Amino acid sequence: MPTVDDVLEQVGEFGWFQKQAFLTLCLLSASFAPIYVGIVFLGFTPDHRCLSPGVAELSRRCGWSLAEELNFTVPGPGPEGEAFPRQCRSYQVDWNQSALGCVDPLASLASNRSHLPLGPCLHGWVYDTPGSSIVTEFNLVCENSWKVDVFQSCVNVGFFLGSLGVGYIADRFGRKLCVLATTLISAISGVLMAVAPDYTSLLLFRLLQGLVSKGSWTAGYTLTTEFVGLGYRRTVAILYQMAFTAGLVLFCGVAYAIPHWRGLQLAVSVPTFLFLFYYWCVPESPRWLLSQKKNSQAIKIMDHIAQKNGKLPPADLKMLSLEEDVTEKLSPSFADLFRTPHLRKHTCILMYLWFTSSVLYQGLIMHMGATGGNLYLDFFYSALVEFPAAFIIILTIDRVGRLYPLAVSNLVAGAACFTMVFISLHWLSMVVACVGRMGITIVFQMVCLVNAELYPTFVSGAEPGCWGNDAAPSGDQGGCVARDHGGREPAEESEAQRKEDLPS
Repeated sequence: MPTVDDVLEQVGEFGWFQKQAFLTLCLLSASFAPIYVGIVFLGFTPDHRCLSPGVAELSRRCGWSLAEELNFTVPGPGPEGEAFPRQCRSYQVDWNQSALGCVDPLASLASNRSHLPLGPCLHGWVYDTPGSSIVTEFNLVCENSWKVDVFQSCVNVGFFLGSLGVGYIADRFGRKLCVLATTLISAISGVLMAVAPDYTSLLLFRLLQGLVSKGSWTAGYTLTTEFVGLGYRRTVAILYQMAFTAGLVLFCGVAYAIPHWRGLQLAVSVPTFLFLFYYWCVPESPRWLLSQKKNSQAIKIMDHIAQKNGKLPPADLKMLSLEEDVTEKLSPSFADLFRTPHLRKHTCILMYLWFTSSVLYQGLIMHMGATGGNLYLDFFYSALVEFPAAFIIILTIDRVGRLYPLAVSNLVAGAACFTMVFISLHWLSMVVACVGRMGITIVFQMVCLVNAELYPTFVSGAEPGCWGNDAAPSGDQGGCVARDHGGREPAEESEAQRKEDLPS
């Protein structure tokens, strides 16, 4: 009986149908970029100072420039190691009193400004930016600056919690339904974020978006790779992740054009409703249909693929079946990740690798907004280095295996982060950060790539690896380390070992 891969070899492993489906689903990958790194532009912190009533009027009366106003009315930086009073403290002075002069208004109150009392910013802040962010709107500075981190933590917590359920939905109800449902919820929550009236509701909508958005990306990843033949699966997987990089570049341009966070959030959320047209444009995975014993639907889709590719379906198409592998007939569960010593070793390594690579990747992205340079150019340049990272994987993965590129990339990323601590020059810090970004991108793309190569199919569907994120325990993320420690490729793994990994 022919399998899906057997039929694809005859009707086209990457024909017109697969190319169309691939490009369509790549839009889903690109749309995930604003969710994953949106904090860079949605939560940027511009230069700011305390709002002091009367200062603006005094400045107009005296004809001060902005530099003179700051010099006369804003405290200087405090002692090294302490908070900066310039941003979080103000002089306790009544700026409306007529006794204040224009040359040095504080000279009449104290011979030395350091003797003047300082207090908190009771009337808010003034932000030196033409746009807006959640920081400027909700005043998330000084003692409230930790709330920006909570905003990003909410989406990461959502990624983790979503990993516990979205993978099951994709395996139980289908990849297509999972894509449609998670996309709809993500789009709605994105729009709700743009109209959130307060900080608390903003966090709730951000958490909701995190619960489904990573699952939507991964369901698209799975659907894309299941449509193509074995010879193209690896390349398609890498290019699908490269579409995420294209989304980063595009997001940077949109953020530059729309400097106000609510408009930016709407601009990246509303178009995702168009993905609901996938209901008519993208069929269900025939592999999943066969696993659910829906053979007639799978045969119909394979016949459609043959027609789109301009090929005749094989005569024995009606006998289509799954690969003759008992793993396809088993029900996945999270416990399967730890069922045997072999899988436990893989899973523990993968969990650690996923956690560290997530921390480094997001840390390097956050660094773009903390260097004091041009935020948009810094983000743009660092996003561009992810393109050569994908090409490096394509060129090396079949020549030197998975272990060496992964190990070298981890070392490069770690060394770059360590070196940046001692660099004070902005341009040099950016160059080192970009090198580290390229290294950790290679790690990210490779660990998702080897998911299907290491685990039995029923386990790879249940594991939280690609379904989870940052702090999520991951079953697919370090498999290349565990595998290459044995000195063999996945295809060379012994049948005895494969059987050992199956639940009894």
